[in-house]
Amino acid sequence: MNRTPAEDRAHWERTADELLLAVRPFATDGHSLIQLPGPPSINGVLSDGLEGFARTFLLAGFRLAGAGGEDPHDFAGWYAAGLAAGTDPDNPRRWPTFTECAQAKVEAASIVLALHETRPLIWDRLDDRVRQRVLDWLAPMVGDPMPGNNWIWFQGVTEAFARSAGGRWSQQDLDRIIALTDGWYAGGGWYSDGLTGGERRNFDHYNGWAMHLYPLWFCRILGDEAPAGLLDRYRDRLRRFLQDQRLLVGANGSPLIQGRSLTYRHAALAPLWTGALFDATPLAPGETRAIASRMLGHFTEGGAVDAKGLLTLGWHQPYRGVLQVYSGPASPYWAGKGFIGLALPPDHPVWTEEAAPLAVEQGDFTRSLRAPGWLVSGTAADGVVRVVSHGGDHADPARPHADDPCYARFAYSTHTAPETPGDPTAGPGACAGADPVDNAVVLLDAAGRASHRRPATRVRVDGAVAVSRSRAHWPQDATWDPFGGPDTRYVLGPWITVGSALRGSVEVRAARIDPAPGAGASAHILRIGGWALAADPRSSPGRTDGATARVENAAGLVSVVVGTRGLPKAAVVVGSDSNALGAASATPVVESDGPIAHGTLFVALVHLGGTDPAALPRVTSRAEGTTLLADVTWPDGEGDTIRLPQPEAGSCPWEE
Repeated sequence: MNRTPAEDRAHWERTADELLLAVRPFATDGHSLIQLPGPPSINGVLSDGLEGFARTFLLAGFRLAGAGGEDPHDFAGWYAAGLAAGTDPDNPRRWPTFTECAQAKVEAASIVLALHETRPLIWDRLDDRVRQRVLDWLAPMVGDPMPGNNWIWFQGVTEAFARSAGGRWSQQDLDRIIALTDGWYAGGGWYSDGLTGGERRNFDHYNGWAMHLYPLWFCRILGDEAPAGLLDRYRDRLRRFLQDQRLLVGANGSPLIQGRSLTYRHAALAPLWTGALFDATPLAPGETRAIASRMLGHFTEGGAVDAKGLLTLGWHQPYRGVLQVYSGPASPYWAGKGFIGLALPPDHPVWTEEAAPLAVEQGDFTRSLRAPGWLVSGTAADGVVRVVSHGGDHADPARPHADDPCYARFAYSTHTAPETPGDPTAGPGACAGADPVDNAVVLLDAAGRASHRRPATRVRVDGAVAVSRSRAHWPQDATWDPFGGPDTRYVLGPWITVGSALRGSVEVRAARIDPAPGAGASAHILRIGGWALAADPRSSPGRTDGATARVENAAGLVSVVVGTRGLPKAAVVVGSDSNALGAASATPVVESDGPIAHGTLFVALVHLGGTDPAALPRVTSRAEGTTLLADVTWPDGEGDTIRLPQPEAGSCPWEE
């Protein structure tokens, strides 16, 4: 829908108001807790109630901050009452302390950001006793070691606010947080969300809605008390990050469907709005708002809000396959970070300039993002953005892990979701039989079970080519543990080295298999999976033709995989309740016609687009010593070479 800039802001304000008013019937007396319907998180009902208050308060904070004092729904008064009730030690519905519930530390950060943004409206008007109770509730954050990831910034902004309000804080804590963050910076504007196994391997939406957002708000709260040069350092990093993030939104308004906490949805807008607020963006104001409004509509029009006006646990409609054990009924309200733009006044250029086309609408592009180890392509004809991942997989490289579908697949996009069967919130082992299929390169054992990939080691990311390697392994009990439990035992198999060359809608995916210590001599079938589509096989059946498998969904999106070397068998694998975008799904795959030979080259062409590919690249093979090469000639005559080196002995720390 086309709106004028003024109408666009009014729509955002109206949407925020509707979300905030919809939760009020679920508040306890005094408004200290908002207990929304739905299965509780692992943290319990009391924590979930605090989460309901804190995350909607954050949304209210941004709504009020740019409203020029207007507050027709008395959001300030309503949440001020909740602050008083939540910190009253005699109130049976008080907030849990940090000792009682670690999740309260997360919610404290939302509360202090909202308090800072609404200081004249709420904090300055609170009774002195209430202000002191809030500071007393926050005080135990001082000296807390905190987990080594984005959680350190919950401590950072909380202590920054306490410092500004006369509460407890620690310079030692703040120095540690700044130093850790610098150590996690991977370059090119990208942070790893902490380290895994001492490496930067954690790349997902937390990069934007946490690792860029909180450091800048930390400086905003401290003002002149912030360390010299820190604000400029964080602004420069965000500005660089946004050069990449602007590419990672499809013409449909969807962010990349990759990583954890996907139910936060348009929280993915947080770094974009933050860039505008802090003058830390390379984007024109009209492009910032265009991305934001397109993404908001993608979710609100896609069923993310139920009949009661509540955000649901899922992506579009409710879907538990993309959740985590910490996901509770109020968790989706971190989407309030997507409303940061409302903190900007109505006369700011993001609210007055005309909307601009999104990056993928301006023309085709191909990029390599070295920090996360991604190849990216966007195609204007269909508006699809694809990412091929040979980088971090959120796994400790010192031991094998079962695959988390939102990190371990070779490719992700703005128009497809990875297959995520089962309910991860039920705990380890709850997703029995979830063998990797879509965008996976796997070995099938004698029982037909697929191998897992994590951890993968990056070999090369250069131009439009990337290579990674992993050791095939199978959970012994035929289940996968999405939480990477160290007690899971695995059968180890051969090395799998995979290389990708990406251009437009097509990825050339090449693989070699090599023996590894302790792998035995078992025969394996090699299978390469294409893109999973939300497609009902009854109305949109897939089809095979020789070494080609094809699926098309009702929206006209086409997924094709073609086995061009050593993969002559094609099939379509059907899924049920395994995809965030639809109740039924289908994935095209190709396989070897028998046990594979080690040290040979296998190649598949993997396509995702609005039509069938107009032309496919030509791939030839050769060898340089023990390195296998796939020479790719694209339809326009340009070329790439995928180099797959033989693994070196001793390169796996958990070899048998």
